Amino acid sequence: MLADADRSVGSNGTSRPYANGKSHQRSSVSGTTNGTNKSVTYFGHDREEVTRILIQALSDMGYHSAAQSVSQESGFELESPMVAAFRNAVLEGNWTEAEQLLSGATISGNQSGENGNGLVLANGADRQSMRFWIRQQKFLELLEQRETGRALVVLRTELTPLYQDTQKLHFLSSLLMCQKTEDLKSKAEWDGAYGKSRQILLSQLSKCISPSVMLPERRLAILLQQIKDNQVGGCLWHSNAASPSLYADHICDRRRFPTETVIELDEHEDQVWQVAFSHDGTKLASCGRAKQVIIWDVPSFEPIHYLKDHDDGVGKVAWSWDDSMLVTCCQDRHARLWDVATGACIRKLERCQEPVTSCVWAPDDQTFITGALDKSHGLVQWSISGDKMYDWNSPHRVEDLAISPDGHWLVASDGGTQVHVYDFTTRELAYQMDLQVRLTSISISQNSRHLLVNHNNGIAQLIDLFAREPINSYTGFTSENFMIRSTFGGANESFVMSGSEDGAINIWHKASGTLVQKLHGHIPGCNSVSWSPTDPCLFASCGDDGKIKM
Repeated sequence: MLADADRSVGSNGTSRPYANGKSHQRSSVSGTTNGTNKSVTYFGHDREEVTRILIQALSDMGYHSAAQSVSQESGFELESPMVAAFRNAVLEGNWTEAEQLLSGATISGNQSGENGNGLVLANGADRQSMRFWIRQQKFLELLEQRETGRALVVLRTELTPLYQDTQKLHFLSSLLMCQKTEDLKSKAEWDGAYGKSRQILLSQLSKCISPSVMLPERRLAILLQQIKDNQVGGCLWHSNAASPSLYADHICDRRRFPTETVIELDEHEDQVWQVAFSHDGTKLASCGRAKQVIIWDVPSFEPIHYLKDHDDGVGKVAWSWDDSMLVTCCQDRHARLWDVATGACIRKLERCQEPVTSCVWAPDDQTFITGALDKSHGLVQWSISGDKMYDWNSPHRVEDLAISPDGHWLVASDGGTQVHVYDFTTRELAYQMDLQVRLTSISISQNSRHLLVNHNNGIAQLIDLFAREPINSYTGFTSENFMIRSTFGGANESFVMSGSEDGAINIWHKASGTLVQKLHGHIPGCNSVSWSPTDPCLFASCGDDGKIKM
């Protein structure tokens, strides 16, 4: 258990001396602020709410004397003595006291006239679930202390009567078999009584307690972040990735938004099908019909390597997460692994029955997944040594692939109307979506939540991967016959960008769906676009004219 001095920095994992005494709420709020009488509101906001949030923020930042001074002068406490007692009981492992205090709590808005002990639960809070969480912590700590007999009693007499989820209870039972404390912590994903587990438990319990008596953690910081997110989300020309200042309302200068071509690269001898920046933004890879891949230096845009060992056009490339390797997907039915530093081909994978269309790297950066138009082996995971690690034996073809940065989602489009969403951690198919129109390309946002899908009817659709439903769409490009790629980009990924068969580059504001720019790109078609991950004012495009434009 952390010492009190060590536990004095968080808002829901601490005990505060100024919050443990009797309430000193004043009967009068008379006084002056800059010569004016104090009112019950602060510019339309509840004065008590504002003050308590300030007290919490001062404490979170380590200004404990200032927090206590504000509490004493205002007459408002951060929390009542009963809430402080509940907090301390959880943090100190006094489970009997914690449950007694929980039993005496009332429900917010209860009109029955029931007199509680001062602890107030939020509307909809499940007291039984809260008891289960407390007893589960008690059970785990007994196992950690190797008191298996007492832990078994808690499981049988305290946990089992509360919970009907037999799978959960069976899992807890399996922990009794752990021979070592390290095994227990690993299997339970729990760091022990002297780690952060009690603070995590308190945080979980606090969500069930009325904010009128126990503020949500870091409330001021969350409110300030919401203000920033709202202002950035409403900025149509957002081009600054730095966090906005709180001193002034956020607005970006439209003149900084990238709209002018600064350089054209014409080393390709035929159509260019894809461009892709490295994750660190220092390189750009391009590929196409001319059977080669070019790696460019950024920002000099001088060619570094020409990767020529291909027997047909290359449709897609994929950078490893550390940018040391590159996979190329070729129509000659092979995927190849390249060393970015030397330009040497490390490995040529076994031949597929149909062209290799796509590739993504797994989060471990030691394996990658290829997609091909094969009907039986279109989705395969490989090691960098060329070994086949896993074959999904998917019954569908794969025309494009995307993986979420957090490694949770692996999404495949089948060249038809469906996307297949896999849980990459279990390799199981999570769900499928039939979008009723032929799909061309897919990509996933950096926050791992949103899937961007290009349709061949000139509509790009934004889908919430968790809610499993479309939340926005972007129109204005053409994509009837060829693979047209779209992407997220700009500062904070505030934009969606796509090529078009008519040669235009279309840029939409992601949140509103507003088309903010339609730029002249390539003739006859613009096939792919890529926004620099490190420079919000730089993006690349490529097209059938064999050119790359920056």
